[in-house]
Amino acid sequence: MKIKRVAVLTSGGDAPGMNAAVRAAVRTGAALGVEMFGVRHGYSGLVNGEFVPLGPRDVGGIVQRGGTFLGTTRCLELKTETGQCRALQQMDEYGITGLVVIGGNGSQSGAHILSRRGLAVVGVASTIDNDLLGTDVTIGATTAADIALEAIDRLRVTAASHERAFLVEVMGRKCGYLALMVGIAGGVESIVIPEIDVDPEDVARDLRQASERGKSHAIVVVAEGARYDAEGLAAYFKAHQERLGFDLRLTRLGHIQRGGSPGVFDRILATQLGAAAVQNLLQGYHGVLVGWVGGQVRRTPLGEVANQSKPVDPQLIELARMLAT
Repeated sequence: MKIKRVAVLTSGGDAPGMNAAVRAAVRTGAALGVEMFGVRHGYSGLVNGEFVPLGPRDVGGIVQRGGTFLGTTRCLELKTETGQCRALQQMDEYGITGLVVIGGNGSQSGAHILSRRGLAVVGVASTIDNDLLGTDVTIGATTAADIALEAIDRLRVTAASHERAFLVEVMGRKCGYLALMVGIAGGVESIVIPEIDVDPEDVARDLRQASERGKSHAIVVVAEGARYDAEGLAAYFKAHQERLGFDLRLTRLGHIQRGGSPGVFDRILATQLGAAAVQNLLQGYHGVLVGWVGGQVRRTPLGEVANQSKPVDPQLIELARMLAT
C-alpha cells in the first residue's frame, strides 16, 4: 500500500535537535508529495488523536530551537492493549499510514510495539544519553555534552580560585556517556559512571593523588545513574571529612543540559536522520531505526534496538584513566 500521509512525533526526554529532525521530515515528505502531520504530546497525543497538519512553512524557524515544539510526554497507556488499539484507530481515522518516531530507548520500544501490530514505523535516534543501539551518536548528545563542559570549565575557575574540590553530577540515566565525554574533555581528576563500580574510597584516592602531584583543586564528574551518585558521594565525604581531608562542593547540572540550542553537528545529524526516516518509509523500509553509523545513515531493525542499551566505549574509559594521572 502506498503511503500518502505520514505523522511525526517526538517522545520521551527532549533533546536539542528534535525540532531540526521534525523540520527535515516534514519538508522531505512535502517535497515527495506526502501529506505530513505532527502529533502533539508524543504517544499520549497519538492515543488521543492530537494530529495537526504540517507544511513546509509550519516548520520554518525551528531548526535553531532546543526542545520540541510538538511537545512530549511519557505515555504508560501505549504499553496496554487498549492504548495501542486506540493509537492505531486514531491514525486510521485520519488516513495516516506511516509514522516517524523521534526519541530514545522508551520511544523506540513504543515504535517497535506499533510496528509489530502492522504499522509502518521508522524511528529516529534522539537522546542526550547516547545509549541507543544502531547509531554511533544520537541527536542531542553532543550539544548536551558541550553545555555540561562549559559548566565544568566555569566551575574549574572557582575551584582553582578557592582551592576546592567540586563534585558535578551530569545526566545520562544508566549510561555514563555524558560523564565520560565531559570528564575527558574537561580534564577532571575523577570520573564515576554506572558501567564501572566505583567506591567513594576510589574517588578519595584519585583526589589524594592529584593533590600529591601538586594540584590545588579538583573536579569529580559523576553520572546520575552511578551506584554512588553525587548525593551519595557528597554524603560519604562529609561523614568522613576529617579522615579523607576533602570537602566536596556539589553541583547538579540537571535539565539545563537538555535546554540548549542545538549545535552544528546536532542540526546536521537531525536533518539527515529526519529526512532519511521519511525516505525509508516511502521506499518500503519500516520497522527500523535510522542512525549514524560509520559516517553514514544506516538502518537497524527496531527489534534489535528496543529495550536494549549501548555500552560506553571501553577504550575511552582506559583513556580517561591514563589522562587523569
